Order: sequence, then structure tokens, then C-alpha cells
Amino acid sequence: MGRGTYTKIMLGGHRRERLLALRGLALELWRDKTGFMGVVLTAALVCMALAAPWLAPHDPSAQDLRARLKPPAWTVQGTWNHVLGSDHLGRDVLSRVIYGSRVSLLVGAAVVLLAGTFGVVMGLIAGYRGGRTDNFIMRWIDTQVAFPGLLLALIILAVIGPSMLTVIIVLALNGWMVYGRMTRGAVLAVRQTAYVEAAEIVGCSGRRVIFRHILPNLTSPLLTLGILEFARIVLAEAALSFLGLGIQPPATSWGLDVATGKDYIFRAWWLVTMPGVAISVTVLAVNLVASWMRLISDPQEREKQFARQVAARKRRGRGFPVPQEVTPQ
Repeated sequence: MGRGTYTKIMLGGHRRERLLALRGLALELWRDKTGFMGVVLTAALVCMALAAPWLAPHDPSAQDLRARLKPPAWTVQGTWNHVLGSDHLGRDVLSRVIYGSRVSLLVGAAVVLLAGTFGVVMGLIAGYRGGRTDNFIMRWIDTQVAFPGLLLALIILAVIGPSMLTVIIVLALNGWMVYGRMTRGAVLAVRQTAYVEAAEIVGCSGRRVIFRHILPNLTSPLLTLGILEFARIVLAEAALSFLGLGIQPPATSWGLDVATGKDYIFRAWWLVTMPGVAISVTVLAVNLVASWMRLISDPQEREKQFARQVAARKRRGRGFPVPQEVTPQ
């Protein structure tokens, strides 16, 4: 058998294993209805953000004062030209909600990427090296955590000026500490394990030990933490935009739309309700996905879920036969 044939067989085997693993993951997701709903909602939000130019019925910044404060289409005075109504400038609410998803998802992904990368690197260095390096990094984290994050964000945004890039940088500066602490704790837990000591004995450098042997074993908890932080960032961006220090007009953002519609809350309830529902659905979907990922990545949680399923089957009479009631003769 030639080397080329052997390589093809091996690649085919690896491909088969990946397909089987993906199939098993899909089956587990289908059994977990809440996780499945979270994945579907998250995928729908991502698709909506990517296809915003084709899904939005109107330009989100286009004004039509003749159609101002139109109610949603299912109400008495509503029109299907504005399915979710229009705002005080005649802008289509549905189009602004669709385009607002782009801002929230982009800010959330960028902040998680920046804060996660920096925090994980700092945590790896602190946990592996220890000593003065560990003390310096942890005191840095403690000092920054003690300072009010929202106040720091407001000061920086007020001095530099609000923009999407500024919001991303500020939220990343306020969010890297949780990654650093979690990574340091995980590194300390595996620092004295056999595979790490074996890598050091054979002469692996500290960088190789950290990034090739320790970091891959932290992927699951860090991924779950990143998803949870993504939901927090969506709320933080909406809060900053609501305060006027986040996304600025003519750009659209869910928090900015809520701030714009608060003055018309009793006359046009849809101006606050629609972007608020979008924020709630996004945070709920992301949290459901994070719960499902924590479940499939933690063997103890999977054992608990299996035990609950077995107990539920027994209660429904699938496990042991239910004793019949004996009537007296």
C-alpha cells in the first residue's frame, strides 16, 4: 500500500469520526429542547444581521414625516407598509430593529474577542509563572475590579467621544478581568498534573506548555464564559447607547431606539417595546446556548442530566412496572 493510499484512508477515517461526532452533538442538541431553541434563535439573529440589506423593507435612516408614529400593522390604524410601526420621524421600526442587530452582534463579538484574548493570556501567565508575576497581575485585576466599571466607561467616552470603536475598546477594558481570574484558577488546578510535568521534563518551553498543553484543556469553560459575556456586552452596549454615550445617530442601535422612544412611551408604545423585545430575545437565546454548552462540556452535569432522564422514565412507568392495587376478596 502506497503512502498516498494510506493517507487517504486516514483522512477518510478522521472525516468519518468528525461526522459521527457532529451527528452525536446534533442528537444531544435535539434532545435538549431549551438548548435547541437557543441555538435556533441565535442562528436566526446572526442570519438577520448578515442579511439586513435584503430583509429590511426600508432604509433605517429614511424619514417620512407624513407616516410618523404609525402603529404596528395588526392594530386598527396600522399599515403593512410599516409592519412594526414608525417612529416620530417616520422611520420604519422593523428596519431599525433589523439593522440594530448588526451593531449589537458586532460590538459583542469584538469585545469578547479582544477582552477574552487579553484576559486569557494574562491568566495563563499569572497561573503558570506564579510568584511576583502572579501577584502583580492579580493586584492589577483587583484594582480595576474595585473601580466602578460604568463610571470608567462614562469618563472615557465623555473625554474621547462616543463611537462604535470607542465603545468596543471601553467595554473590552472593563471585561478582561473575569477571563484572567478564571484562566488563572484553571491553570493552578492543572499546573501540577502529570501531562504538564511530563512536558516540562522532556524540555518543552514555557510558551509551548502554556499554549499547546494547558490552553486546549480550558477551551470548554472559556467558550461558555465568552458566550455569557457576550450577553452581558449586548446589555452594556444598549445601556451606553441609551445614556447617549454609545452608538450615535444616524446609526441605529437597540439602546438608542429605546432612548429615542422613551418620550413617546404612552403615545407610541411600540417604539420602546420592539427594540426592548429584541434585546431580551438576544440575551435569552445566548444564555440558553451557554447553558447547553456548559452541559455538554461538563461530564458531571451530563451525568446529572442522564440521572434525571432515567428518573423521569421511571416515573412515567417505563422503567419498572407500576404495582397494581390489590382489591380485597
